[in-house]
Order: sequence, then C-alpha cells, then structure tokens
Amino acid sequence: MDRDNLSLAVPSNSELHEPTLRFFESCNIAISRPSSRRYTAEIPALPGAAVVFQRSADITSKIDEGSADLGVVGLERYYESRMEDGDTIVLVENMGYGQCELVIAVPDSWIDVSSVADLADLSAQMREQGRELRVCTKYNRLVKQFFYSKGLNYFCLVDASGALEAAPAMGYADIIVDITATGVTLRENRLKTLTDGVIVRSQACLVGNRRLLKQSALKLDITRRILEMIEARRQAGGYYSITANIRGSSEDAVAKHVTARPEIAGIQGPTIAKVFGKRGSEGNWYAVTLVIEKARLIEAVEHLRGIGGSGITVASPNYMFGATCQSYQKLLAELDKA
Repeated sequence: MDRDNLSLAVPSNSELHEPTLRFFESCNIAISRPSSRRYTAEIPALPGAAVVFQRSADITSKIDEGSADLGVVGLERYYESRMEDGDTIVLVENMGYGQCELVIAVPDSWIDVSSVADLADLSAQMREQGRELRVCTKYNRLVKQFFYSKGLNYFCLVDASGALEAAPAMGYADIIVDITATGVTLRENRLKTLTDGVIVRSQACLVGNRRLLKQSALKLDITRRILEMIEARRQAGGYYSITANIRGSSEDAVAKHVTARPEIAGIQGPTIAKVFGKRGSEGNWYAVTLVIEKARLIEAVEHLRGIGGSGITVASPNYMFGATCQSYQKLLAELDKA
C-alpha cells in the first residue's frame, strides 16, 4: 500500500463490519471491495484513500503505531486499547450506529447483589474467606479503572475463553464484564446487570493519528472530505424538508403568517417563492419551504394547514452542510496542539 495515500482501517469482523460499509455508502463515499477475501479496498469517490480491513481489537493499536491514519472502531475498544500519551484521537465520537454498553453482569441467583457497592462488599467478604472475586472480561484496562474508582479493590481478572456469558455457569469466573446491545443473551444465560454497572456507553467512532495527518496535506484534505460527508449525513438525519403552497398578497404577508410560530419556521426561516399558477387559477400563490426537526413534523403540518397551506410534501434530506464542518475545525485545533 502506498504510504503517501491515506489509510483507513475498517473492521473485518464483529458487528461493526457490515454497518460500517453501509454507513460509508450512505455518506456517498462507498468502499469498493472486489472480493470478501481481499483485505484491501478503495473509495472511488476519494482518490488517494485506501482501505485496509483489520480485526476490531487491533485497529486502535494500528493507528497508534502509524500503520493506518484513520480507523472505525467501537468507542469502548478505543478506550481499552489506546496509548495514554499517544497520537490517536477521536475525530467523530458517534457515527450513529453500533450502540452498545460495556456492563457488569452477575448471576441471577445473587439476589443481594444489585449495585456496584453490593459487589464491593461481596468481594471484601470473599477476600476474608481467602479467595478473590473472579471477573471474566476482554476489557482489562477499563474494568480495573472502573472498579478502583468505585472502591472495589479485591478481584482478579480471568482470561476470556469463548463466550463470556458461559463463564459463571462453567465455574471459571464469578461474574463477567462484556458488551451488550439488548441484554437478551445475558438474560438467557441467567445473568443480570447491576443498576449502576454500565462502564462505557459505546458506539462506532472515527479515530485518527494526528501526527500523520499533520505531516501530510493530502491526508488532511482527504480527512476533511470524509468528515464533511459524515457530519452532513448525520446532521440531515434529524430533519425534514417541508414544502407547501400558500395563498397570500405578497411574500412578506405569507412570511408573517409562517413565522408566527418561530420554533417551526425553519432553521434560519422559510424560503418563499412565487408560484406561477395555471391559467384560470385565482389569487397569488407562494411555495413555502421549511427545514424542521423531525420531532416537530405534525406541528409544522398543522401550522401550515392553519394558514391556508395545501399540497404539503415532506422529504428527508440526504445531507445537511453547515457554514463550517465542526468536526474538521475540532481536528485543526487538535493539530495546533501537537
């Protein structure tokens, strides 16, 4: 792979693989992979960018060491694997998919253990009896940090082998700390989560090596384009574009009625244009277009109807670009610190 190109690491396994490919396609920067057996690909819309498929658990370390410039990874994986004083930083914290939680799960039969404080008391009792609370997990760093911060000091970590949910039933661990999206698998294995036992709320994020990006104008420009498309796609997901025809004496008169409800009058305000009606149509008609939050759709429709609106259509924008790309501006600020 040409090291002058920007290298993007994408999960080759785990639940993030297919959603990542779909997400990049929805952002108009689709990843083209000729064969599922190939571990490299390209992004036709971004000349100078190359994709490499890596195990999710390895992506953060690959970026830390400089083998890749950018990478898509679960936020919990990033926190677990990153170098404390390394060059890897988060560029987009929430890509909008891959939501899950890293949780503490204990056997259902532990009826007296429902919180981390209860678990700390139990671990102290075990210690007095001559043994440690055994915790099976793949997230050693995060578990240690969380447990120590909660005053849970007596435990030992057990290497994960196969499905973690089976560890307590098989007898080689007392509890587990693992990722869950719905909790169904935990419940099916007679495990329950603690009321305050969420260690990390995670989702897919985009991370990058700021040292490598700062050294290459080409890589930085490609990163800007990626961030622009991701941010515009994510921003557009929260809005509808509504168009209605309204009769009025002038644009100003129509605008006055529309903006009587400023909270549903568009981001900056309505766009109003004269409609050149068909022969025989009566009065002056104007097309009013608003971009509103999705949660306010019915309010906006009712308001437009109330001021004489008809032919109301609703569309979902694919992208919404702001005056600047906030995530790119944040990256530039990080590079100034480096």
